[in-house]
Amino acid sequence: MNPVHLNRRRALQAAGVGLGALSAASLHAADDPPKPKGNLKQSVCAWCYNKIPLEKLAEEAKKIGYQSVELLGPDQIKKVKAVGLTCAVMNTAGSIADGLNRKENHDKIVKQLEANIEFAAAEGVPNVLVMSGNRKGMADDEGMDNCAIGLKRVMKLAEEKKVTVLMEGLNSKVDHKDYMYDLTKWGVGLCKKVGSERFKLLYDIYHMQIMEGDIIRTLRDNKQYIGHYHTGGNPGRNEIDETQELNYPAIVKAILATGFTGFLAQEFIPKRDPLASLAQGFRICDV
Repeated sequence: MNPVHLNRRRALQAAGVGLGALSAASLHAADDPPKPKGNLKQSVCAWCYNKIPLEKLAEEAKKIGYQSVELLGPDQIKKVKAVGLTCAVMNTAGSIADGLNRKENHDKIVKQLEANIEFAAAEGVPNVLVMSGNRKGMADDEGMDNCAIGLKRVMKLAEEKKVTVLMEGLNSKVDHKDYMYDLTKWGVGLCKKVGSERFKLLYDIYHMQIMEGDIIRTLRDNKQYIGHYHTGGNPGRNEIDETQELNYPAIVKAILATGFTGFLAQEFIPKRDPLASLAQGFRICDV
């Protein structure tokens, strides 16, 4: 055989072996999920996955890389702790419609908040939740004043126990008609009235996109008042991928740039396989 042809044949054989080995290595690497960057602590809102038993949800969330399942009561919190996760935020004291903006609700909500703060401190839960309530004809400034009065009743305990009380902003356009805290400026105004580092806002990106947009500028300008984040695709409150209008990788990078060290929780309602969507949401926010 011509030496040139022989050398070419040997080269091709060598190349074939190398490519085969490389392909096998690549396939093996593809089977192993990439290690999370872990620059941001991520949580799961349990109510979005209520068809999955809580212990199963916690186990699967932990495998993906989540550190928390949230919006839980005391007994549920103990269940996720047994799996090795925390609960970033307890269930709300009071309800969405009947919140702190009415003085007649204060005694009941304050009692529940105090119990939640005590439990959170004992169990290592960083945040408890409360809502503003619906307007029902009340002016926003009166509601803000009433919320501040109620919150000041629990701030000393929250400060002593090192537990943060959060209030969540919701949209009043689509999902929660008449809800009072539906704009970030209202929540920031309340933070200033309360005047404690242990009262902060739960900034829900989905809700605030509907009400005011300008997400990145808003979170940058108000970073000192935000203690927690929720996700959700808009429109529809579904997966946070390319099917919706928000650019979550850019938003999460902006959150990290503010120095935020708390949790971001996935609060979208999956339209596809819930655990696959939950894993996808984790990867999108793991920047």
